[in-house]
Amino acid sequence: MTVIYDRVALIGLGLIAGSMAHAMRAGGLAGHIAGFARSAETRQTARQIGLCDSIHDDIKDAVAGADLIVLAVPVGAMGQVMAQIAPHLAPGATVTDVGSVKQSVIDAVAPHVPQGVHFVPGHPLAGTEHSGPMAGFATLFANRWWLLTPLADSDDAAVARLDRLITAMGAKTDRMEPTHHDLVLSVTSHVPHLIAYTMVGVADHLGRVTDEEVIQYSAAGFRDFTRIAASDPTMWRDVFLHNKDATLDILGRFTEELFVLQRAIRMGDGQQLHDYFTRTRAIRRGIIDAGQDTGAPDFGRTPGAKPSA
Repeated sequence: MTVIYDRVALIGLGLIAGSMAHAMRAGGLAGHIAGFARSAETRQTARQIGLCDSIHDDIKDAVAGADLIVLAVPVGAMGQVMAQIAPHLAPGATVTDVGSVKQSVIDAVAPHVPQGVHFVPGHPLAGTEHSGPMAGFATLFANRWWLLTPLADSDDAAVARLDRLITAMGAKTDRMEPTHHDLVLSVTSHVPHLIAYTMVGVADHLGRVTDEEVIQYSAAGFRDFTRIAASDPTMWRDVFLHNKDATLDILGRFTEELFVLQRAIRMGDGQQLHDYFTRTRAIRRGIIDAGQDTGAPDFGRTPGAKPSA
């Protein structure tokens, strides 16, 4: 595999950036990988495990001379970070991000992008419930979608080069308009996470069910809720605050559907329940057929495995 970028700067050293570092190193895709994290503890851990070729205590040193800069920080911090690094970016460099909200990130980042620097927003649809510099692994992006939401004036060559890196790391790419991305992700990721957090919160507040019983007798559905609800709270706080409209829209639709099922249960309408579950069951088959999960028992998850989310 040939080097695609001479120097890549990873700003934020969590699961996604760490996995990018492992994948780029495994494929020989970057000449040098520089890293920066706001937390001194995170930087020290990254140094100890050799996550990057260099770890910097000053963000401007991390981005100096980089031809690709990856913003892998919570979406609420994207604009501030971009403003901080803007004076230190090399002409012709590409800036991308990995945030799961796009329009809000574009609104925050784009005004700070210097002339001659290319901004190509992106979002890898991959993850686990783990976070931090030790959570990454080289195959996280294998066969997963990585959505790019280029701006109207995005440089075609810069987009194509970033696309080559992403596919070389094992992912599949697609293009999407930013606000449509935010609506789609509110259905496939954001609201499901909110529901998971809520269901785990219900169990936590239900005094008649003890913590011991919840842990000991967890069925598969609740176990998956707890896995999702173990995700980084800072990241998900920012996601909901910065994708408010789409989240509230889909959450309202979910509530309406829930009322329909609630009435069917109350009225003993077994046929409606059966028809509804039959219709929604087909979605699961579609996900398996698309290669985005497995039909193996327990979803193919084994002790110690890192499932995608």
